[in-house]
Amino acid sequence: MYYQYNKKFVNYIIDTIVAISTPPGHGGIGVIRISGNSVPEIIPKLLGKILEPRKAEYLPFLDTDGFILEKVIALFFPEPNSFTGENILEIHGHGGQMILDILLERILKISSNIRIAHPGEFTKRAFLNNKIDLIQAEAIADIINASSHQAAKSASNTLQGIFSRQIHTISKKITNLRTHIEASIDFSEEATNVLPYNNVKKKLKTIINDIQQIYESTCHGVLLHEGVKIVIAGNPNAGKSSLFNALLGMDRAIVSTISGTTRDTLHESIQLNGITCHITDTAGLKKNSDNEIEQIGIKRAWNELHNADHVLWVIDSNDDSNRKCNIALEYVEEILFAKNKKIPITIIRNKSDLTKEKIGINKINNYTYITLSALFDNGTDLLRKHLHDHIKYKKQKNYSYNLTENQGNYIARRRHLNALEKTSKYLLSAQDQLLSVMTINELFAEDLGLAHNELSKIFGKFTSEDLLEKIFSTFCVGK
Repeated sequence: MYYQYNKKFVNYIIDTIVAISTPPGHGGIGVIRISGNSVPEIIPKLLGKILEPRKAEYLPFLDTDGFILEKVIALFFPEPNSFTGENILEIHGHGGQMILDILLERILKISSNIRIAHPGEFTKRAFLNNKIDLIQAEAIADIINASSHQAAKSASNTLQGIFSRQIHTISKKITNLRTHIEASIDFSEEATNVLPYNNVKKKLKTIINDIQQIYESTCHGVLLHEGVKIVIAGNPNAGKSSLFNALLGMDRAIVSTISGTTRDTLHESIQLNGITCHITDTAGLKKNSDNEIEQIGIKRAWNELHNADHVLWVIDSNDDSNRKCNIALEYVEEILFAKNKKIPITIIRNKSDLTKEKIGINKINNYTYITLSALFDNGTDLLRKHLHDHIKYKKQKNYSYNLTENQGNYIARRRHLNALEKTSKYLLSAQDQLLSVMTINELFAEDLGLAHNELSKIFGKFTSEDLLEKIFSTFCVGK
């Protein structure tokens, strides 16, 4: 648990850590960051003087004999008013990898208490020293790794505490309700501080509604973090690879009139109005095949379909399309439904350049049909708009939520969703208990406490050591 974890690392955080914080390679500026108790004694040995807090100074960086190795800009942030909550020294020098390595080697020779930082260790220390919560710590990595403008903006909002404040608000409501509940159980014969049954029921319903609302927003946050998986599938030679290339805007897949050109899956990503879409091109589907390589390709195509968030089912509109399409599509849906997957399917009537059909979009029998020519990139703008309007996050119980213009204000992860789902489960159990016995009892209080613990896991309380290690190990060294 988090508090145990914090105690375990009392000796661990005594070490002073150092790392190059800028990416490897050549650049105008390179930054070395040092954090820990030894920083004040390190400063005069490296720079020949004591630094004023939070004031940048241009100084010589000295070797062990007092000779100048480099001219640097140095900044000192004394504890607790720093990113990690510890003493921090930042050294800004030239961005060559060799000179940064020389400076780093010099720092490590000063004391045996100084060591190279582990990945994400600066951010971990900020978390352990209560400078940020776990949601904000994850947001730092999300800002660094953001693959779209909207994802970067939403991660920044998360870092500023938008998501954390919402969780804390609900947590306070549960705490307040628990206080009254515990009082009513422990002091049942006294009237002081005891809420009436109907008030408890009303407050619990409000909390459940709050959880449901934040769950929807968190679904959007996960979509921003992970992107949406779009799989292009269909019969052989329907033009799937041409559509794949058209969406990417480049010739990524081999296109040929020979049936079955694509034998493996191809993966690329595009941006649709700030949302990352992971596009997959698959082998043509057949019910039967005698070709071993083709069988492997078909199996991989099915695996991609089972994990899709949206399917583009491509048909050759120049080849008896209606009957052929419906049979194939019914077969696909039968397989997907058998796997308990409710996946949106958009039907692409391809090769309009041959049929001379009008480019357009229609709704027939609850299906969206888009007529286009992938080879000549004619009509793919309609498809892009359709995908953006119908991008969804798919949750396990066959529900999904559209991403609208007013949502996606923060970025989130699947562990947040899992915690919210468990919180909701315990709250609903508490509600059932309350409604069935028509009174407040210990079982109701226990469910409320379990819900509170699950919610607290989101921002770092009661979080396992293994989870923390997993989260921070994904960070880059020096962050």
